Parts: sequence; structure tokens; C-alpha cells
Amino acid sequence: MDGCLFCEIAAGDKPAFVVHADEHIVAFLDTRPVFPGHTLVVPRTHVPTLHDLPADAVGGYFQRVQAIAGAVESALQAQGTFVALNNRISQSVPHLHTHVVPRRKGDGLRGFFWPRTKYADDAQAREHADAIAAALAEA
Repeated sequence: MDGCLFCEIAAGDKPAFVVHADEHIVAFLDTRPVFPGHTLVVPRTHVPTLHDLPADAVGGYFQRVQAIAGAVESALQAQGTFVALNNRISQSVPHLHTHVVPRRKGDGLRGFFWPRTKYADDAQAREHADAIAAALAEA
């Protein structure tokens, strides 16, 4: 897609520190890493969000994310990884991308980047669970 930075990187038209590329994905270092080795995994084709990724591509995409996460841990002697993606909100480039961030105990990253809350009661939790279940049934 014209003007999409990640499409340009996937096509080789923009430079990036590529760690892996195949016919389906390109993985490269984030230019503003949380920690050194922070890698982005993107589909080669322009897909704005996870919702837009064809169902038959989901498994292959996440198998590659899984392999990149293992390689990041191994190569950087990390104790683990933080794997995350955003859909629309906080998605700085509107092209599906999964963050693979190396983690070490005591690295200063505190769980999620947002404050945690609680449901007012079980009824409120059930209301949310039922609404999501109904949306899944309609999909």
C-alpha cells in the first residue's frame, strides 16, 4: 500500500535491520525499542489490524511470532519476552505488527503499560462476558 512504512520495509524500499524475512512476514528491529532487540513482526501484505488478517493466515503468522520470540530469548540471553500488538489505538503504523520485546527480571518494565481495574461485582463481570460471547456468536 502506498505510503505505508511497513509495506515499504517489506518490499525492501525502506531500510530496516531485518532479522527474518520469508514469503509471508518480515521481522525487523523497532527503531524506538523498549529494550535492545525489540523486534516487530509484520505480514508482507498490507493488513491494517489483526481483525483484517485472513483466518487461514492467523496460524502461520503466530507460528512465526512464536519462532521470533524464541530466537530473541536465545540470541540475547533474555529470560523471557513480552509479546503484544495493538489494534488501532496506540498503533503508530496502521499495518498489523506484533512486538517481541526481550525481558529480564528487574528490567524495570512493570507488567502492562496501563493501570489495572476491578469489576464492581460479579454481575458487572458477567455482563461484559455475556456481551463478548454474544458478539462471538454473531461473527
